[in-house]
Amino acid sequence: MSDHNPGLRPWRDIARRQSRQIMVGNVPVGGGAPVTVQTMTNTLTHDIKGTIDQIRRCEEAGVDIIRVSCPDEESTAALKQIVRAARVPIVADIHFHYKRALEAADAGAACLRINPGNIGSEARVKEVVDAAKANGCSIRIGVNAGSLEKDLLEKYGEPCPDALVESALDHIKLLQDQDFHAYKVAVKASDIFLAVAAYAQLADAVDCPLHLGITEAGGLIGGTVKSAIGIGNLLWAGIGDTIRVSLSAEPEEEVRVGYEILKSLGIRTRGVKVISCPSCARQGFDVIRTVQALEERLQHIHTPLSLSVLGCVVNGPGEARETDIGLTGGGAGKHMVYLSGVTDHIVQDADMVDHIVRLVEAKAAEIEASNVEADMTDAGKAEAAE
Repeated sequence: MSDHNPGLRPWRDIARRQSRQIMVGNVPVGGGAPVTVQTMTNTLTHDIKGTIDQIRRCEEAGVDIIRVSCPDEESTAALKQIVRAARVPIVADIHFHYKRALEAADAGAACLRINPGNIGSEARVKEVVDAAKANGCSIRIGVNAGSLEKDLLEKYGEPCPDALVESALDHIKLLQDQDFHAYKVAVKASDIFLAVAAYAQLADAVDCPLHLGITEAGGLIGGTVKSAIGIGNLLWAGIGDTIRVSLSAEPEEEVRVGYEILKSLGIRTRGVKVISCPSCARQGFDVIRTVQALEERLQHIHTPLSLSVLGCVVNGPGEARETDIGLTGGGAGKHMVYLSGVTDHIVQDADMVDHIVRLVEAKAAEIEASNVEADMTDAGKAEAAE
């Protein structure tokens, strides 16, 4: 069921798949917890300052969990300082050398991204599991269509849903044989049909949390479209507990796109939801440039609220009735501002953007104050009940 319409509009409801819950640091994943947004740093991990700076930008964008690659000893040595500086849990990305996993666990990683079958003998898998247990780490099994095991490629002839799921189940068994259950699984592919089919099949086969992603999705625009289709389809079907949008773009852009996907489905709300028209000859102001300016200047707003920006009166009033703040283009450089769906006042071209920014900031402060008051009231009622 989606957060924004619990049963009031049943065509919007999303029935989430039931999964058991694990912890990634202090962040719950699965078991009905909010769907989390992840990204991955692209700095050299041993560049501690550069990596922390990038993590900070992602935190400002709202990231819940961040993955950091640990390909060598220099990287795992830097991880301890990075973990201490980060405000969100850090996942250590490990591929082949099991010792990097041991070092990352000791350095404070909240989760290890590793495929148990890639790190050698059962004894090595046990060492990694023991290190994870000792340090309170979870594990993410990361199956990828581009790096499937040779025997599965020979068996199936090509990457296919059955192959990805079989790979995931093989890796899961290695952890379960060590009595380790704090894991989540991804079965990623760059082909959205393959990824969606594999996740849907896996969702029926296991009860663990699922990490969604369309891998190597592409650049900012193309990758956003592919990710929205693939991840969006799965989330709409109730599948998925945490997501990472993989773009050839800066990590903070991945975070923003991830939140936009969740916002569009009403699964999570953060920041300003902008409803705007594509503009046409009827527009009373430059809609495209206005929306660009507003989105840029409103990134600091974390409070969920809605803003409609429509160039004319054809659809403008109707959209404004459904949003917290609305702006509709008029003639002679005079435009109508709506507050809580009601016409309120006129704004001139010259200070239009500054004016809307001030209104949004004021509305966000009002909502936050109301939330604080509600929390205090609830706390008082709970105390009185005791």
